[in-house]
Amino acid sequence: MLLKLLLLFLFVPLAELVLLLYLADATSWQMTLGLVIATGVVGTLLAKSQGWRVWSRIHAELAAGQLPAEALLDAALIFVAGALLLTPGILTDLLGFSLLIPWTRNHFRRRLVAWFKARFTVHPAGFGSWPAPPGRSEVIDSYVVGAEGRDNTPDGGGRSRNETGDGR
Repeated sequence: MLLKLLLLFLFVPLAELVLLLYLADATSWQMTLGLVIATGVVGTLLAKSQGWRVWSRIHAELAAGQLPAEALLDAALIFVAGALLLTPGILTDLLGFSLLIPWTRNHFRRRLVAWFKARFTVHPAGFGSWPAPPGRSEVIDSYVVGAEGRDNTPDGGGRSRNETGDGR
């Protein structure tokens, strides 16, 4: 894994530099600089608009009582797209713009979900999923004392603390 990261951080900037120098040689350095600045500005505006759209989708899904898993993954991909578009270079800009187009972002999202499913296993956990310690019950007896201090146990009868005389 370390070798892959080293190669990524070594060869991607070198490829970007070669492409930018080739573009500057084919056109002019002013045109290349203008292209880098323009893709940064346009990419930032696109990422912002896509981000607000996904933000409203997240809020709508939460208001409907649904888990916004796809929308959260879209938000993460849009964040990555914005970071790639702020990085000067042609390859990173192409990847960043492709993450901002909804149908290509769906493709990346499906591939990312498949990658996670292949490498991780999810085990549900909750009440009763772990065995209770020896000699202890899995049920926890409890009761709620309301804001006005009333005892809500079945035998408490709704009496206040002062009436029970237990001093709690």
